[in-house]
Amino acid sequence: MTPLMLVADDFTAPGPSIFDFPPLYEGAPYWLTKPVLMALFGALVVCAVAWSAFANPKLVPRGMQNVGEMGYQFVRDQVARPFLGKDAERWMPLLLSLFFLILLWNFFGVVPLIQIPVASHIAFPVVFAVVIYVIKVYLGIKHQGLGGYFKNMMFPPGLPKPIYVLLAPIEFLSNLIIAPFTHAVRLFANMFAGHLILAFFSMVGFWFLFEKLTPLGAGLGVLGVIMTIAMTGFEMFIQFLQAFLFTMLAAMYIGGSLHPDH
Repeated sequence: MTPLMLVADDFTAPGPSIFDFPPLYEGAPYWLTKPVLMALFGALVVCAVAWSAFANPKLVPRGMQNVGEMGYQFVRDQVARPFLGKDAERWMPLLLSLFFLILLWNFFGVVPLIQIPVASHIAFPVVFAVVIYVIKVYLGIKHQGLGGYFKNMMFPPGLPKPIYVLLAPIEFLSNLIIAPFTHAVRLFANMFAGHLILAFFSMVGFWFLFEKLTPLGAGLGVLGVIMTIAMTGFEMFIQFLQAFLFTMLAAMYIGGSLHPDH
Protein backbone atom coordinates (compact mmCIF):
# COMPACT_ATOMS: atom_id res chain seq x y z
CA MET A 1 0.00 0.00 0.00
CA THR A 2 1.13 3.57 -0.74
CA PRO A 3 1.26 6.13 2.10
CA LEU A 4 -1.75 7.90 0.56
CA MET A 5 -3.77 4.68 0.60
CA LEU A 6 -2.85 4.10 4.24
CA VAL A 7 -4.00 7.61 5.17
CA ALA A 8 -7.17 7.21 3.10
CA ASP A 9 -7.94 3.94 4.86
CA ASP A 10 -8.22 5.88 8.12
CA PHE A 11 -10.63 8.40 6.58
CA THR A 12 -14.27 7.98 7.57
CA ALA A 13 -16.78 9.79 5.38
CA PRO A 14 -19.57 11.63 7.23
CA GLY A 15 -22.92 9.88 7.19
CA PRO A 16 -26.50 10.45 8.36
CA SER A 17 -25.26 10.49 11.96
CA ILE A 18 -24.20 14.13 11.47
CA PHE A 19 -27.90 15.00 11.59
CA ASP A 20 -28.37 13.39 15.01
CA PHE A 21 -28.28 15.96 17.78
CA PRO A 22 -28.58 15.18 21.50
CA PRO A 23 -30.65 17.37 23.83
CA LEU A 24 -29.04 20.76 24.46
CA TYR A 25 -28.19 19.93 28.05
CA GLU A 26 -28.43 17.04 30.44
CA GLY A 27 -31.98 16.54 31.59
CA ALA A 28 -33.47 18.55 28.71
CA PRO A 29 -36.47 17.13 26.82
CA TYR A 30 -35.41 14.82 23.99
CA TRP A 31 -36.87 17.21 21.39
CA LEU A 32 -34.93 20.26 22.60
CA THR A 33 -32.01 20.01 20.19
CA LYS A 34 -29.87 22.36 18.12
CA PRO A 35 -32.19 22.24 15.05
CA VAL A 36 -35.18 23.15 17.23
CA LEU A 37 -33.21 26.02 18.77
CA MET A 38 -32.17 27.25 15.32
CA ALA A 39 -35.76 26.97 14.07
CA LEU A 40 -36.96 29.20 16.91
CA PHE A 41 -34.06 31.58 16.40
CA GLY A 42 -34.84 31.83 12.68
CA ALA A 43 -38.50 32.59 13.39
CA LEU A 44 -37.48 35.37 15.78
CA VAL A 45 -35.08 36.82 13.22
CA VAL A 46 -37.79 36.87 10.53
CA CYS A 47 -40.21 38.55 12.96
CA ALA A 48 -37.57 41.12 13.94
CA VAL A 49 -36.72 41.92 10.31
CA ALA A 50 -40.41 42.24 9.40
CA TRP A 51 -41.02 44.51 12.39
CA SER A 52 -38.05 46.76 11.56
CA ALA A 53 -39.11 46.93 7.91
CA PHE A 54 -42.86 47.46 8.22
CA ALA A 55 -43.72 48.60 11.75
CA ASN A 56 -43.30 52.29 10.90
CA PRO A 57 -43.34 52.58 7.09
CA LYS A 58 -42.30 55.79 5.37
CA LEU A 59 -43.54 57.18 2.07
CA VAL A 60 -39.98 56.96 0.73
CA PRO A 61 -38.56 53.62 1.90
CA ARG A 62 -35.08 53.53 3.39
CA GLY A 63 -32.90 50.97 5.12
CA MET A 64 -34.74 47.87 6.26
CA GLN A 65 -38.04 49.10 4.81
CA ASN A 66 -36.42 49.21 1.38
CA VAL A 67 -35.07 45.67 1.81
CA GLY A 68 -38.42 44.46 3.11
CA GLU A 69 -40.33 45.98 0.20
CA MET A 70 -37.96 44.39 -2.31
CA GLY A 71 -38.56 41.01 -0.70
CA TYR A 72 -42.31 41.63 -0.62
CA GLN A 73 -42.39 42.56 -4.31
CA PHE A 74 -40.39 39.49 -5.27
CA VAL A 75 -42.75 37.08 -3.50
CA ARG A 76 -45.84 38.94 -4.70
CA ASP A 77 -44.81 39.17 -8.35
CA GLN A 78 -43.01 35.84 -8.76
CA VAL A 79 -45.06 33.59 -6.46
CA ALA A 80 -48.43 35.01 -5.40
CA ARG A 81 -49.84 36.80 -8.43
CA PRO A 82 -49.14 34.09 -11.04
CA PHE A 83 -51.19 31.55 -9.05
CA LEU A 84 -53.58 33.61 -6.92
CA GLY A 85 -54.40 36.57 -9.17
CA LYS A 86 -56.66 39.05 -7.41
CA ASP A 87 -56.36 37.08 -4.15
CA ALA A 88 -52.57 37.50 -4.04
CA GLU A 89 -52.46 40.33 -1.49
CA ARG A 90 -54.75 38.43 0.87
CA TRP A 91 -52.32 35.51 1.06
CA MET A 92 -49.10 37.50 1.08
CA PRO A 93 -48.56 37.35 4.88
CA LEU A 94 -48.51 33.54 4.76
CA LEU A 95 -46.42 33.25 1.60
CA LEU A 96 -43.94 35.96 2.58
CA SER A 97 -43.40 34.43 6.02
CA LEU A 98 -43.09 30.95 4.53
CA PHE A 99 -40.52 31.98 1.94
CA PHE A 100 -38.22 33.96 4.20
CA LEU A 101 -38.39 31.54 7.11
CA ILE A 102 -37.51 28.55 4.92
CA LEU A 103 -34.81 30.59 3.17
CA LEU A 104 -33.20 31.56 6.47
CA TRP A 105 -33.47 28.03 7.82
CA ASN A 106 -31.77 26.76 4.67
CA PHE A 107 -28.99 29.37 4.81
CA PHE A 108 -28.15 28.23 8.34
CA GLY A 109 -26.47 25.28 6.63
CA VAL A 110 -23.62 27.47 5.38
CA VAL A 111 -23.35 29.84 8.37
CA PRO A 112 -20.19 29.12 10.42
CA LEU A 113 -20.82 27.64 13.90
CA ILE A 114 -24.47 26.91 13.01
CA GLN A 115 -23.92 24.75 9.92
CA ILE A 116 -27.22 22.90 10.00
CA PRO A 117 -30.06 23.53 7.53
CA VAL A 118 -33.16 23.22 9.69
CA ALA A 119 -35.17 21.72 6.83
CA SER A 120 -32.73 18.78 6.66
CA HIS A 121 -34.80 17.38 9.54
CA ILE A 122 -37.97 16.02 7.98
CA ALA A 123 -40.27 17.16 10.82
CA PHE A 124 -40.03 20.83 9.83
CA PRO A 125 -40.97 20.47 6.14
CA VAL A 126 -43.72 18.04 7.13
CA VAL A 127 -45.33 20.59 9.47
CA PHE A 128 -45.35 23.24 6.74
CA ALA A 129 -46.65 20.81 4.12
CA VAL A 130 -49.45 19.63 6.42
CA VAL A 131 -50.50 23.23 7.11
CA ILE A 132 -50.68 23.97 3.38
CA TYR A 133 -52.50 20.67 2.79
CA VAL A 134 -55.16 21.51 5.39
CA ILE A 135 -55.62 25.01 3.94
CA LYS A 136 -55.88 23.56 0.44
CA VAL A 137 -58.57 21.02 1.35
CA TYR A 138 -60.49 23.49 3.52
CA LEU A 139 -60.58 26.17 0.81
CA GLY A 140 -61.48 23.61 -1.85
CA ILE A 141 -64.49 22.35 0.09
CA LYS A 142 -65.50 25.86 1.16
CA HIS A 143 -65.47 27.33 -2.36
CA GLN A 144 -66.53 24.30 -4.39
CA GLY A 145 -68.58 22.27 -1.94
CA LEU A 146 -67.66 18.78 -0.76
CA GLY A 147 -68.97 17.02 -3.87
CA GLY A 148 -67.75 19.71 -6.23
CA TYR A 149 -64.26 19.64 -4.80
CA PHE A 150 -63.78 15.92 -5.33
CA LYS A 151 -65.58 16.04 -8.70
CA ASN A 152 -63.30 18.78 -10.04
CA MET A 153 -60.29 16.93 -8.66
CA MET A 154 -61.06 13.44 -9.92
CA PHE A 155 -63.20 14.04 -13.02
CA PRO A 156 -61.79 16.88 -15.13
CA PRO A 157 -64.22 17.71 -17.96
CA GLY A 158 -63.72 16.96 -21.62
CA LEU A 159 -62.37 13.41 -21.40
CA PRO A 160 -63.95 10.13 -22.57
CA LYS A 161 -65.81 8.51 -19.69
CA PRO A 162 -63.90 5.18 -19.73
CA ILE A 163 -60.69 7.09 -18.98
CA TYR A 164 -62.12 8.21 -15.64
CA VAL A 165 -61.93 4.63 -14.38
CA LEU A 166 -58.16 4.93 -14.43
CA LEU A 167 -57.81 8.69 -14.02
CA ALA A 168 -60.05 9.23 -10.97
CA PRO A 169 -58.04 7.13 -8.46
CA ILE A 170 -54.78 8.50 -9.85
CA GLU A 171 -55.96 12.08 -9.38
CA PHE A 172 -57.22 11.30 -5.88
CA LEU A 173 -53.89 9.78 -4.82
CA SER A 174 -51.91 12.50 -6.56
CA ASN A 175 -53.76 15.42 -4.98
CA LEU A 176 -54.42 14.15 -1.46
CA ILE A 177 -51.47 11.85 -0.74
CA ILE A 178 -48.58 12.19 -3.19
CA ALA A 179 -48.67 16.00 -3.51
CA PRO A 180 -48.31 16.83 0.21
CA PHE A 181 -45.73 14.02 0.58
CA THR A 182 -43.53 15.30 -2.24
CA HIS A 183 -44.05 18.88 -1.08
CA ALA A 184 -42.28 18.06 2.17
CA VAL A 185 -39.77 15.49 0.91
CA ARG A 186 -38.47 17.67 -1.94
CA LEU A 187 -37.31 20.34 0.49
CA PHE A 188 -36.03 17.83 3.04
CA ALA A 189 -34.13 15.66 0.55
CA ASN A 190 -32.35 18.59 -1.10
CA MET A 191 -31.24 20.08 2.21
CA PHE A 192 -30.21 16.68 3.58
CA ALA A 193 -28.20 15.68 0.51
CA GLY A 194 -26.63 19.10 0.03
CA HIS A 195 -25.44 19.31 3.61
CA LEU A 196 -24.05 15.79 3.44
CA ILE A 197 -22.05 16.65 0.32
CA LEU A 198 -20.67 19.81 1.93
CA ALA A 199 -19.72 17.84 5.04
CA PHE A 200 -17.92 15.25 2.91
CA PHE A 201 -15.74 17.72 0.99
CA SER A 202 -15.06 19.71 4.16
CA MET A 203 -13.93 16.54 5.90
CA VAL A 204 -11.67 15.62 2.96
CA GLY A 205 -9.99 19.02 3.11
CA PHE A 206 -9.57 18.93 6.88
CA TRP A 207 -8.37 15.33 6.97
CA PHE A 208 -5.69 15.52 4.28
CA LEU A 209 -4.45 19.03 5.13
CA PHE A 210 -4.57 19.06 8.92
CA GLU A 211 -5.36 15.69 10.46
CA LYS A 212 -3.13 13.48 8.28
CA LEU A 213 -0.97 15.84 6.22
CA THR A 214 1.32 14.07 3.78
CA PRO A 215 3.04 15.23 0.57
CA LEU A 216 0.82 12.95 -1.51
CA GLY A 217 -2.38 13.74 0.38
CA ALA A 218 -1.95 17.53 0.33
CA GLY A 219 -3.22 17.77 -3.26
CA LEU A 220 -6.32 15.81 -2.35
CA GLY A 221 -6.85 18.09 0.63
CA VAL A 222 -6.57 21.20 -1.55
CA LEU A 223 -9.08 19.66 -3.96
CA GLY A 224 -11.42 19.08 -1.01
CA VAL A 225 -11.17 22.76 -0.01
CA ILE A 226 -11.80 23.94 -3.59
CA MET A 227 -14.82 21.64 -3.90
CA THR A 228 -16.13 22.84 -0.53
CA ILE A 229 -16.02 26.46 -1.70
CA ALA A 230 -17.60 25.64 -5.06
CA MET A 231 -20.30 23.44 -3.54
CA THR A 232 -21.08 26.08 -0.91
CA GLY A 233 -21.95 28.56 -3.65
CA PHE A 234 -24.00 25.94 -5.48
CA GLU A 235 -25.72 24.90 -2.25
CA MET A 236 -26.73 28.50 -1.52
CA PHE A 237 -28.40 28.61 -4.93
CA ILE A 238 -30.22 25.34 -4.16
CA GLN A 239 -31.25 26.67 -0.74
CA PHE A 240 -32.82 29.73 -2.35
CA LEU A 241 -34.41 27.64 -5.10
CA GLN A 242 -36.00 25.19 -2.65
CA ALA A 243 -37.48 28.00 -0.55
CA PHE A 244 -38.89 29.52 -3.75
CA LEU A 245 -40.29 26.20 -5.01
CA PHE A 246 -41.88 25.29 -1.69
CA THR A 247 -43.62 28.67 -1.49
CA MET A 248 -44.60 28.58 -5.15
CA LEU A 249 -46.21 25.15 -4.73
CA ALA A 250 -48.05 26.43 -1.65
CA ALA A 251 -49.45 29.31 -3.73
CA MET A 252 -50.35 26.90 -6.54
CA TYR A 253 -52.22 24.56 -4.20
CA ILE A 254 -54.12 27.42 -2.58
CA GLY A 255 -54.90 28.96 -5.97
CA GLY A 256 -56.13 25.61 -7.28
CA SER A 257 -58.64 25.38 -4.44
CA LEU A 258 -59.80 28.98 -4.89
CA HIS A 259 -59.99 28.86 -8.68
CA PRO A 260 -60.50 25.26 -9.83
CA ASP A 261 -61.31 26.39 -13.37
CA HIS A 262 -57.71 27.52 -13.96
